[in-house]
Amino acid sequence: MKVNVDEAHSLLYPRPVVLVSCVDSKGKRNIITLAWSMPVSFDPPMLAVSIGFRRESYRMIMESGEFVVNVPSSKLVSEVLLCGTISGRDFDKFKEAKLTAASARRVRAPIIAECLAHLECKVEKAIEAGDHMVFIGRVLEAYAEEDFAERKKEVLLYLGEEKFTTSL
Repeated sequence: MKVNVDEAHSLLYPRPVVLVSCVDSKGKRNIITLAWSMPVSFDPPMLAVSIGFRRESYRMIMESGEFVVNVPSSKLVSEVLLCGTISGRDFDKFKEAKLTAASARRVRAPIIAECLAHLECKVEKAIEAGDHMVFIGRVLEAYAEEDFAERKKEVLLYLGEEKFTTSL
């Protein structure tokens, strides 16, 4: 089967879905749904997220130099979809999705309280990659629900075309 190179990324699905939260210098918060994230270093612990230049979260992370990767469960599929389909320029996604912004431990960006795990990151490097910016963040703090090991099967995976599944 031949695949159009513009759709080649779809061959890598399913991928874990994350909700990345951020804040700008004026305190405006935002959430972006991403399936384009990955660990990039053990020592120091670092991960990368890829965000389009036109996204409000791109502007906020460029300005603040930090972000939080929040790991949602399958119970949040509606919220994940909403945060991935409306713009943070026009809506307060925390309010619209009825998600709770809680204080992070080491960064100004909030965590999403309903998520299973949180990785607080400080941007170490930003690399232009076509129509996206790849933010490489040093993980400053990481924590999860006490029962996260048992609940990993609830982690949402993106199949493409607004479809999701879990590991089971």
